[in-house]
Amino acid sequence: MNADVLAGKWKQVQGEVKEQWGKLTDDDLAIVEGQKDKLVGLLQERYGYAREKAEHEVDEFLQKYSE
Repeated sequence: MNADVLAGKWKQVQGEVKEQWGKLTDDDLAIVEGQKDKLVGLLQERYGYAREKAEHEVDEFLQKYSE
């Protein structure tokens, strides 16, 4: 799943996102709206990740759910 597919399937994968990153709230997920950059930014904010680490985790998540 790439970032474009994430936007299209956002409602379907929100539960998996919340399982993966439990510190994200329903309000956070509403803000993300399937946009990869917003998800990366929230991971940086909630988990204190560097941008590179947040991007890497999101990319791994996308790859995992594209299979």
